[in-house]
Amino acid sequence: MKDLVIIGAGPAGMTAGIYATRAGLSALVLEHNYVSGGQIINTYEVDNYPGFPGINGFDLAQKMREHADALGVVFDTADVRRVERIDGGFRVSSDKDPIDTKTVIIASGADHSKLGIPGEDTYGGMGVSYCATCDGAFYRGKDVAVIGGGDVAVEDAIFLARACRKVYVVHRRDALRAQKSLQDKLFACDNVEIVWDSNGTAIEGKDGKVSALIVQNKFSGETKKLDVDGVFIAVGIVPNSEVFGGLIDQDDKGYILADETGATSTPGIFAAGDVRAKALRQIVTAVGDGANAVAAVERYLNEQ
Repeated sequence: MKDLVIIGAGPAGMTAGIYATRAGLSALVLEHNYVSGGQIINTYEVDNYPGFPGINGFDLAQKMREHADALGVVFDTADVRRVERIDGGFRVSSDKDPIDTKTVIIASGADHSKLGIPGEDTYGGMGVSYCATCDGAFYRGKDVAVIGGGDVAVEDAIFLARACRKVYVVHRRDALRAQKSLQDKLFACDNVEIVWDSNGTAIEGKDGKVSALIVQNKFSGETKKLDVDGVFIAVGIVPNSEVFGGLIDQDDKGYILADETGATSTPGIFAAGDVRAKALRQIVTAVGDGANAVAAVERYLNEQ
């Protein structure tokens, strides 16, 4: 039986693997992708991770993996399908042989909801972004569009308006869903233009980067081109937590409820990174979660 199985090999999972190995725990990191890194491998440039200004997201993920490999962290590729209680711990079932473990850290991350329009995947990381606080600084003095009308979309637009020349907010309704205080701040920005009752229908590019967003009014059917350098999509995030339903408490959006130590409602199971219910989802917070969760695992094992 393992001391620990870590589900997910993004920044949180790899950090947990590093800390667990340094602590002398018998640990295994499971990742369903063939490349470690989670969402950051699709980020063209990361400029807010201390010590690595302007690094490519894929390169940062590789450095994390190289660090883990050098310490002897054990990884395996598997698609986890169920975690269940057994005597003395838990059984992790996947498309491979089941693994028994005393503790589990769930670091399975979350995926940004996509629009599914032409150009979205093509220009991912090359002008299409799902995180304004991560990528907004690269568009200083440029024109961008934000798609969405909730709190996150409006917060993103306000953030971008501080540095960008022009910010279009494309919303499918005739009123925003964000809280009024945020709307007031948005409407006070003189470089923001709201495109009401409209959907983004295609993202165009030139020389490998975004050059325009095509929008269509859902009532008139009229289309127009917004010449922008970046498109920020803020239509929701979906945590990768479905397979853990019934085992641990989650909020109404599916995020795992866990405190700052990573402890969940089920003793012996911990959560780290974007799958955890929290206010800020960034690489630095995921890394911190991974370290905290392993410290909590050690305390838990010592108490058994």
